[in-house]
Amino acid sequence: MARPVTLYTLQWGDLSLETICEKAKSFGYDGLELGIPPHIDVRQTDPAYFQGIKDLLKKYGLSVHAISSHLIGQAVCDNISIRHKEILPDYIWGDGEPEGVRQRAAQSLIQSAHAAKALGIDTVVGFTGSSIWHLLYSFPPVSEEMIEEGYRDFARRFKPILDEYSRLGVKFALEVHPTEIAFDTFSARRALEAVDRHPAFGFNYDPSHFGYQWVDYVDFIYEFPDRIFHVHIKDVYWSDTPKQVGVFGGHVTFGDPRRYWNFRSPGRGKIKFEEIIRALNSIGYNGPLSVEWEDSAMDREQGAREAAQLVKTLDFKPSAIAFDSNFGA
Repeated sequence: MARPVTLYTLQWGDLSLETICEKAKSFGYDGLELGIPPHIDVRQTDPAYFQGIKDLLKKYGLSVHAISSHLIGQAVCDNISIRHKEILPDYIWGDGEPEGVRQRAAQSLIQSAHAAKALGIDTVVGFTGSSIWHLLYSFPPVSEEMIEEGYRDFARRFKPILDEYSRLGVKFALEVHPTEIAFDTFSARRALEAVDRHPAFGFNYDPSHFGYQWVDYVDFIYEFPDRIFHVHIKDVYWSDTPKQVGVFGGHVTFGDPRRYWNFRSPGRGKIKFEEIIRALNSIGYNGPLSVEWEDSAMDREQGAREAAQLVKTLDFKPSAIAFDSNFGA
C-alpha cells in the first residue's frame, strides 16, 4: 500500500466517533480525518482528552493524519448571515454579530492547530470563506480594486493564524472550492501570493471541485507541487448534454437529477483518478488519500466501503527504476 486511505468523518456527524471507528475498520480504512466540531473538541486543553482519541483509534487499528475545520473556517472571511448559524456551533455563532463570529472562528482555527499538535499530527484542513465570492459574476461591473480588497481582507485575517501554525509546526490546507478565496488554479495562485507564500499555507487537493468547472485538475497538482498538503478523494459527474439546471446550480439541492453536475461516490463519476495518482507520485506526495464521501443518490455505507477498496486498488508506489534501465545489463 503506497499511502494510508482515510475516511473524513464530517459526513458521518450523526454517529459517535467510536461507531465511526467500528464502521471505518470494517470498510477497510486505515484511519480517519477527524471533522470539527462533531468528532473533536478543539477547545480542550487537557492532554488526557487527546490521548483518549488516540487510544480509541488504536483500539480499532486506525490512525489520524489530519483534522478538518471546514464549517468553522468558512466563517473567518465570509459575509456572515443567518445561513452560517446552521453550520456553526453555538460557541462560534454567539449573538451572530458578524465581526464577533469571524473573530471567534479565527480563534477556533488557532485552537485547531493546537489540537493537531496534541494529536501528534501536522495538518489542519479547512475553508477560509470569502468576502468577494458574491462578486463572482461581474455584473453590475466589479472593479479590480474590489477584488483586490477581498484578497487583502483574506491576508489580514489569515496571516496571524498562519504565523501561529508555523510556530507550532502545523500546516493549514485550504480546500480549493467554490465560495472560498481560492476556487480554481488562478485564484489559488492569487491566494498564495496574498499571504506572501506563507510556509504554513497550502492546499487540500479535491478534484471534484475542479471537474465540473472545467478546470484542469491534474495540472493543479503540477502547479503547486510543494503546496499539496492533503488529498481528498471525491468524484463528480457532469452531463455531456444540456440540462435544466446549469453549472451555477439553479437553487436546487445537491442530488437533483436535473442538475448539470452532482457529486458521486469515487469511481462512479468522471474524475480520472489514475492520472491523479501518477501526478501525486511525480511530486512526491506521500500523505493520506482521504475519502470525502458525498453522493446523495447512494447508500453511504455501500459507497464508503466501495470507495476504500477502489482507492487501495488505484494507488501504487512510484517505480524506483526506469523500465529500460536494465536493457544493457
